[in-house]
Amino acid sequence: MVLILGVSAGAGGARALLTHSDQPHMPPVDRIRVPRRAGGSVEESVLTAIHRMRAAAAERDEYISGTAVTCRSELQADAIRAAAGQADFAIVDEPLAQLRYLRFSGLLPATDSVMLYDLGSSGLTITHADCRTETILASKRSTALSGNGYDALLRWQLARSGVSADAHATREHRESLSRTRVVTAADADTGGRAVLTRSDLAALCEAGLHHSASFVRLLIEETGVQPGALALLGGCTRNPSLRADLAQLIGLPIVYDPEPEYVSARGAVLLCARRPSARLRMPRRGAAVIGVAPRQGRRKLLAAVAVTATLGGTVAGLLSNENTSARSPEQGTAPTTAHFIDGAPHWKPN
Repeated sequence: MVLILGVSAGAGGARALLTHSDQPHMPPVDRIRVPRRAGGSVEESVLTAIHRMRAAAAERDEYISGTAVTCRSELQADAIRAAAGQADFAIVDEPLAQLRYLRFSGLLPATDSVMLYDLGSSGLTITHADCRTETILASKRSTALSGNGYDALLRWQLARSGVSADAHATREHRESLSRTRVVTAADADTGGRAVLTRSDLAALCEAGLHHSASFVRLLIEETGVQPGALALLGGCTRNPSLRADLAQLIGLPIVYDPEPEYVSARGAVLLCARRPSARLRMPRRGAAVIGVAPRQGRRKLLAAVAVTATLGGTVAGLLSNENTSARSPEQGTAPTTAHFIDGAPHWKPN
């Protein structure tokens, strides 16, 4: 069988999985998550993930026939191309990869359109997509709701209880609340302890969830099309309380994959192009249909929609004090260039 490497690029790093081309829904042959290092770029994480997965496959005498990377924007795609040089892989639009996999896996009901609700570490992207033509009807992004924001809120609550926790520990507590109802946080310096529950997290995220529900309703009004389902994507949607609250707020049937953070990478496997330099894009309503095209030079970003909201003075003040050394491509991070030495990427700022 043909082995394909699917990679998803996000503000927090990259995820990659190796699987058979016709079995992206099955447990993968191999997988890896490469967090974005402090001061590093998304493209660095992507190329590191590709290098590690290819090296591991070579040690097992496995042949990877193709690699595809999902990107959220033209800016992100161009940054990855610039860093990769002549590396062989395809770049595909993330919403198209997500929609293709959800359709392949049979998770989507028989519906004309679906709302893709992608909640990641840096923000929320909502995309209204036509299931029949695989066209984007509308898309919006907000930073008012994010995994990083949740972590900051949890740190704030722990600090009120006298427990100090760093970003890594807080993220682990948040992710643990997706698996269990109660976690205990400990301060290594003072010995202080505090209990966190799913209800605590739900209360902290309530304002952001209401904001996102308004976002969904706004997109429905803009398109004039009632979606048949809400597909929850991104690692943050693993939390059962969040899914239940969204179902109640939005009133649409919920579509959920058990591993929502890998849906994009699995879709990349399905979309892996034959030509390594190809870009498969999802057409937008009102625009000419765009198919597979060869790689070009840096293109202008046609449109960028950014909607930023605040959760209140306290949270805004907290987030403003966060370490902002690692910036996403959407924030204008200058790309780094990968120089390959003995097959491994070494990084140098442009």
